[in-house]
Amino acid sequence: MQKIGKQTLKFDLKPIILETACIAGPKEADGPLAKYFDECLEDEMWGEKSWEKAESKIVKETVNMLISKSGVPSDKIDYCFAGDLLNQCISSSFGLRELNVPFYGIFGACSTFVEGLQLASVFIEGGVNYAICSASSHFCSSERQFRFPLELGNQRPPTSQWTVTACGAAMLAKEGDGPKITYITTGKIVDMGIKDANNMGAAMAPAAFDSLMTHFKDTGRKPSDYDAILTGDLGHIGKDILIDLCDNAGYNIKSVYNDCGVLIFDKLTQDTHSRRKWMWMLCKCIFWIFI
Repeated sequence: MQKIGKQTLKFDLKPIILETACIAGPKEADGPLAKYFDECLEDEMWGEKSWEKAESKIVKETVNMLISKSGVPSDKIDYCFAGDLLNQCISSSFGLRELNVPFYGIFGACSTFVEGLQLASVFIEGGVNYAICSASSHFCSSERQFRFPLELGNQRPPTSQWTVTACGAAMLAKEGDGPKITYITTGKIVDMGIKDANNMGAAMAPAAFDSLMTHFKDTGRKPSDYDAILTGDLGHIGKDILIDLCDNAGYNIKSVYNDCGVLIFDKLTQDTHSRRKWMWMLCKCIFWIFI
């Protein structure tokens, strides 16, 4: 492992993504990516008495599924890196408390899963054999955590995003078959002064842009070297902003870039918002004209 450029590590061993698992909620099951999930829930509560307990159950069952699919005994797993969107990472810590594996609770919001992959990769490069990476969220519990409890019935502005109800987990290994992690470029905090908590795409896009530019400069690569460039959840607004920022910097990412928050829902049939304000105003004008 060696550091190259400003913020990038290059791996000699190249950790392997041995296996993955994912359980998703009912809204996600109605979206374009449903066929890729291992299990889809019929309701967000999954038999539990609270949103938080349901999310914790999703974490537990996803990681258990991952262990079963990978064939790696739990006593052979060296570390677990997991996080969610709730205080003290309670979904992850309560869901994985019976796993009996050394645990790192991490919080990076949209970047949590990749943050876990990065940290686990460093550990694998340092001699660890197996490590689990997990990230989860639940629309209802995150709304209560960050915005307004659903019971209040608050109206969501058009720039709001829809937090996914799901958990994804991956097993990293020193040896085996699977995709290899060759480089990691860790981003830094980039605050452009966006104060609207309901427009997170605009708030996060500058940091995504900075990370991409740093990665290209550190590695000497360009967008066309990649089959896909993905961000976590910039939504439709943040995605457009990132494309514009990259264009202005001389990097055309449009042909290979997409956003996971955009991919997982169908904006025409599922109405998850995160659209430009001028589009919302246009829709309202059309509505008033027709009535």
